[in-house]
This record gives sequence, C-alpha cells and structure tokens, in this order.
Amino acid sequence: MKLSILDQSPISSKQTAQDALYESVKLAQLGDELGYTRYWIAEHHDLKGLACSAPEVMLSLIGSKTKRIRIGSGAVLLPHYKPFKIAEVFNMLATLYPNRIDLGLGRAPGGSAEATNALSNNFLQKVYQFPELIDELLHFFNRDFPDDHDFSRVTASPFPDVTPVPWILGTSRKSAILAAEKGLPYAFGQFMSEVDGKVIINEYKNMFKPSKQLKNPQTLLTITVVCAETTEKAEEIALSNLIWTIQKDKGEGDFVPSTEEAKNYKLTNIEKKKLEERKGQMIIGNPQEIRQSLMDLQEKFDVDEIMIVTITHDPEDRLNSYKLMADVLLK
Repeated sequence: MKLSILDQSPISSKQTAQDALYESVKLAQLGDELGYTRYWIAEHHDLKGLACSAPEVMLSLIGSKTKRIRIGSGAVLLPHYKPFKIAEVFNMLATLYPNRIDLGLGRAPGGSAEATNALSNNFLQKVYQFPELIDELLHFFNRDFPDDHDFSRVTASPFPDVTPVPWILGTSRKSAILAAEKGLPYAFGQFMSEVDGKVIINEYKNMFKPSKQLKNPQTLLTITVVCAETTEKAEEIALSNLIWTIQKDKGEGDFVPSTEEAKNYKLTNIEKKKLEERKGQMIIGNPQEIRQSLMDLQEKFDVDEIMIVTITHDPEDRLNSYKLMADVLLK
C-alpha cells in the first residue's frame, strides 16, 4: 500500500506559528525516513489555528531537509495567481529537488471573503476560468504554446529536467471530470466531504483522457486518521481535533485545544450529534484496526494511494500516529 501525508500545519494551544511550521518540517522528515510516498502541505489564508499561507516557501525548506519523499502543495489555490508565476515557482523547486515535486491545484479561496479580496482581484471570475488557468499552466510546463500565442516565447525559468507533476484536488464530481478531461491525476478529499467519493473516483477513471502528463488514471484518497497504541488512547487524542472543528464552526478555535481543554468543553445536544457525525468520518484506533480500515478503504475506493491527515494537540502524538501506521503498513 502507498501511504502519503497531508499536513495543514495546525497550531496547538501550546505553540506559536513558528513552532507549528517547524513541526511540519519534522513530520516531513519522519515521512521521508519511514517510506511514505509523498508529503503535501496545504495553503490557507488568515485562518485561525493554521500556520501555512505559502506552501512554496515551506517546500523549499522541507526539500533541503529530506532526501527521497515527493513533496508538494495540497493545494496551490490557482485562481489567486497567474499561472506563469506558479510555473516559475514550481519549476524552480523541481530544479532544486529533481523528480520530487508535485503541484496540487485547487480552486477554493482558502480563507474568508475579506482575505480573498486582500489577496486577489476578481476571484470568482478566476474560479470560473479555472480550466483555462490549468491549460495555461500546462503550456508553461510543456513549453508548447502555439506559435501565434502571446506567451509562445516566454519560458517559466529555470526549466527543470523533470517538470513538476500537476494534480487536481477536489471533493466533487466537477473536479473529477476536470481532472479526467485534462488527463491529470486526481486526489479526492474525503476528509472534507460528506459525499461518498467512490462514485466520483469511478467517474474520473471512466472519463479519463490520456495526456502528455499521464497515460493512465491515477487516484489518491485523503482521509483523517488518528492512530495510537490503544483504541482508547487514539479516541482521547482525536477529541482535540473534533472539539476544534466545533469551535471553528462558532468562530472560536484560535488553536487546537489540549485533551483536557477538549474534555471540559461544553457541548449542546446539536453539537454532540455533529461531533459524532464527524467522528464517523474519521478513522480512529490502534495499529491493527487502522491497518484493516485502510486496507478496506483502498479496496472499496480502488485507489492507488491513501493520503492521511492527522491533527493532534501534541506534535509527538501526531508523529507517533504516523510511525505506528508505517509499522503495520509500510514495512
């Protein structure tokens, strides 16, 4: 089984943003050592409790601290940017770290309406133009603009020997169809979707059109997992993240709460129901339980790879969760 890591750089109540970012480096290094296939880091803007607003900056640092693991964005929010700039940035990363760079692409704003307006103009218009923005980006990577195109003589320098691998990330049928039409690999974010991704992933495979980037469909499923030595301990650790999601719904949750803070947080009956629903979307347990659950998921969704996001209050619990999973799935 191929396992990978998605990191949102969460900030716990005992951390600064700097602490959280350096913990991200440690996580990538651990994934490199344990045999995880890839490490992706997310892009968020002015969102409480999340430290990474610029994946490309973190990837430059992480690339220098790791040796083997593929590294990438999960995702760069393309409607905020000009494709040429993204091509330059990721070509530079691919020049520094050959054959290791992924470029996950998303169309979400990654923050509030105010943050979106501060970051870019005409965001909604650019969301509608997302397919065209991808085409332009791919032309820069392939260096195949038509001769009469305005950018036919423009190169996204430095141009690497092995170009970055673009992925489409999404949680909907629309994103799957787009990935299939463009002939790009597709990552389905089950961890942030309430729909069953199996049908969506199957539709991507059925509609896939081979391209310069990819001859056959390639799929990845992202799921939230918390693993510990015992099921009881895993559930206790997972409570911090679950309570944090409830807090964020209410405009609270500046940081991931400690286990004690999470246990003492007062929930309404509606919030208790919501918490149980979200718990049901996660995989929580001891190593053998996690192993079986992930094997079942891979069989159900028929995906090439599973990417895991784990948020805990204590960074050591997060590292340990990935270690325990590697012990039973990557040895």
